[in-house]
Amino acid sequence: MNSITKSLLKSVKHGQAAWLRSSSTHSGKQCLPKLVLGIETSCDDTGAAVVDDAGNILGEALHCQKEVHLKTGGIIPLVAQQLHRENIEQIVKEALSISGVSVNELAAIATTVKPGLALSLGVGLEYSLKLVNKYKKPFIPIHHMEAHALTIRLTNQVEFPFLVLLLSGGHCILAVAQGVSDFLLLGQSIDIAPGDMLDKVARRLSLSKHPECHSMAGGKAIEHLAQTGNRQHYTFRVPMQHYRNCDFSFSGLQNLVNKVIIQKEKEEGLQKGELLSCIKDIAAAAQHAVAVHIVKRTYRAMLFCIKHSILSPKNATLVVSGGVASNQYIRKGLQILADANGFAFLCPPPRLCTDNGVMIAWNGIERLRAGLGVLHCTDGIRYEANAPLGIDISKRVEEDSIKVPRLKMKI
Repeated sequence: MNSITKSLLKSVKHGQAAWLRSSSTHSGKQCLPKLVLGIETSCDDTGAAVVDDAGNILGEALHCQKEVHLKTGGIIPLVAQQLHRENIEQIVKEALSISGVSVNELAAIATTVKPGLALSLGVGLEYSLKLVNKYKKPFIPIHHMEAHALTIRLTNQVEFPFLVLLLSGGHCILAVAQGVSDFLLLGQSIDIAPGDMLDKVARRLSLSKHPECHSMAGGKAIEHLAQTGNRQHYTFRVPMQHYRNCDFSFSGLQNLVNKVIIQKEKEEGLQKGELLSCIKDIAAAAQHAVAVHIVKRTYRAMLFCIKHSILSPKNATLVVSGGVASNQYIRKGLQILADANGFAFLCPPPRLCTDNGVMIAWNGIERLRAGLGVLHCTDGIRYEANAPLGIDISKRVEEDSIKVPRLKMKI
C-alpha cells in the first residue's frame, strides 16, 4: 500500500469514525458505538485492527514475516518473537491512526492469548497489558481458534449453531459453534496440520527453486503447480479410512509423498534439492489426497450433527476458515460436499482466513456484547501455547461409528 493510498484510507476511516461518533444519538442522548482494538501475535503475523459493534472495520494493519521464514525454511520461534517486538508498536499505531480513533475512545482491548507459539503470544500480551494499564481499559483475552471460527459472523449473517472446519498450518479442527464461547469439538488432527504437511512437501520438492514459485509459501506453491498437474499419475492412500471418527492425520500421507519423491529422484538420477520433471503431478496428487481426507471427515461430522439434532437439516451451515481455507481445490471439494447434503457453505474473504487483527477485534466485540471474559483486573493473566477448543465429544463421534457414503467429487 503506497503512501497516497494510506493517506486517503486514513482520511476516509477518520471521517467514518467521526461520523459514527456524531450521528449515534437517540432522544438527545449520545449513544457512542463500542470500539475494540484487536491485537494478534500468535504465530508469525503481527496484526492490529479497530472494529466497532456494528462490524465496521475502522482501521487495520498487518506485518507479515513470510519472506524471512521462507529464507530459513520454516518459522524459528526466537526470530518470530524478535520481529513481533520490532513491529508491534508501529502496527498498533497504524491501525489506530487509520481508524481515526484514540486509545481513550476504546471500549476494550482484545488480544490473542492462546493457543500459539509461546514466545510470540508473550509479545502481544505484554504490549497489550501495558496499554490496558496505562489507559485503564478492560481487557478481553481471546482464544485464537474461537476467533477464526466466528470471523464469518463479521462478514455474513450466520446464526448459532453451525459446523465449523478450521484449516491452517498449525491446526485442523472440526467443531460445532453453539455460542460465542460455546463449542463442541468433534475431531482434530492427531499429528500435523494440513498446511504444515503441504509446506513440508513443498520444501522436499524444493519448490522455492521453481521459477513459478520462488516467492510463494509452500502450500500456495503446491496449489499453483497442481493446477497444471495430473493427479492420476500418482495415487496416495487417503489416511484413516478404517477409523470412523472425525480426527485427521497428515504425517503418514507426508511420508508416502516423500517416498515417491525419493523413488523418482533415483529414477531421474537427481540429488535431493534438484527439481523433478514430474513435480506438478506429485503436487496435484498430494493436494487431492489432502482434500479427500478433509472432505470425508467433514462428511461424517455432518451426518453426526444431523443424527443427534445438533444441527437442523433445514438450515445447517458449514463454515470453513483458516489459512488453508484459501486453497481453491480443497474449498471446491467442501462446496460439493455441502451442496450434496443441503448445507449452506461459507468462507470468510481470503484476507480474513489468515491470521489478522480484525478477527481478534471482532471476537472482542462478540464477547463484549455477550458479557463473556471481559476483565477489569488482569492479575494472573497468562498466555497458553496449547489450549483445547470447547468440550471434546470426539469419543461420542467414534462410538457412533458412522459409515460415510460414497461421494462423487469431481473437482
